[in-house]
Amino acid sequence: MSVSTAIAPHLDAQRRQDAVLIFDVSDGNPNGDPDAGNLPRVDPETMQGLVTDVAIKRKIRDWVDATRGTSERFKIYVQGQESLNSMHQRAYSALGLTSKGTKQNRGDVDQARAWMCENFFDIRTFGAVMSTGVNAGQVRGPVQITFARSFDPITPLDLSITRIAITKTEDMGFAEGDDDGRGGKRTEMGRKSFVPYGLYRAHLFVNPAFGEQTGFDNDDLAVIWEALERMWDLDRSASRGMMACRGLLVFSHDHKLGNAPAHKLFDRVHIERASDVAAPRSFADYSIVVDESELPDGVTLTRLV
Repeated sequence: MSVSTAIAPHLDAQRRQDAVLIFDVSDGNPNGDPDAGNLPRVDPETMQGLVTDVAIKRKIRDWVDATRGTSERFKIYVQGQESLNSMHQRAYSALGLTSKGTKQNRGDVDQARAWMCENFFDIRTFGAVMSTGVNAGQVRGPVQITFARSFDPITPLDLSITRIAITKTEDMGFAEGDDDGRGGKRTEMGRKSFVPYGLYRAHLFVNPAFGEQTGFDNDDLAVIWEALERMWDLDRSASRGMMACRGLLVFSHDHKLGNAPAHKLFDRVHIERASDVAAPRSFADYSIVVDESELPDGVTLTRLV
C-alpha cells in the first residue's frame, strides 16, 4: 500500500497514524465505576483519574449515529436497540444465506463479515466479535484507543442530594400523630459523584494494514478526527459536568508500518501545570508543550486542536 500525496497526511487512511487526545472535565463524572458506587474511576496507587477506551468509543459511536446514521455505510453495531445476533442476521438475509450456527461454512462467514464491515462504521473501525449464534466471524479493527489517564491525581467527591418528588404512592400516606399533620415521606435521598477538575490524556492508533481488511477509508478517518473534537457537545449531561477536547495531535507516517515508534513521538507532547497552582480547577492552570523540532524522517505532525 503506497501513501498518497494528494491529501493531508492526517486524512490518509493508507498511513499509520498515532494521536494524542487531551480532554478535561469540570464538576462532573467522566466515567463512573459501577463496582464502586459509580464513583469516578481512579488508579488506587496514584489517585490519577481513568476513563476507559469503551467510554470514549461510545461517544464516537453516538456522534457518528447522530450525524450520519441515515447512511447505510455508517450504521452503528454496538447499541441498545437491537440484539447483536439480529444484526448478524441482517447480513445473512441481505446475501440470501441461511444461518447454521456453529456449522456455518467458511465461505458464508467470510461473506457475512465483509457485509458487516461495509455497513457498520464501528465494526470496520474498532473491530468486533460476531461469532455468537448467527456467525459473522471476527474483525480486528484498525483504530485502537487506550485508557485515558489524568495528569494529576483527582479528588473523587460523593455528595448527598434530596428531591421532593416521592416514588411510591404508599410512602405519601397520612401518619396519625405527626406534628404538622402532613405525615408520610417528605423527601428522597440520592447521591452524586463528581471530579472538581481533571485533565486527561489518551492515545489513539490507526493501523492501515488492518484497515485494508475491513474497508476503513479516508472518509472514515476524517469522521474519527471530527468526532474526537466535537462529540463532547453531543454528550452533555448534568452528571458529566463540563467536558471538552483540549488537544488533538496527530503524527502521520509516510510508511504504513510507521517511520518511528509511537512512544517516542508521544514523548514529545508534554502537559505542564503552572508552578503556582496547588489545586488545578481549569485548563488555564495547565499548558501543552509540543517538541516539533527534528521530527523523524517521514513523520508529519498535525495539531487539530
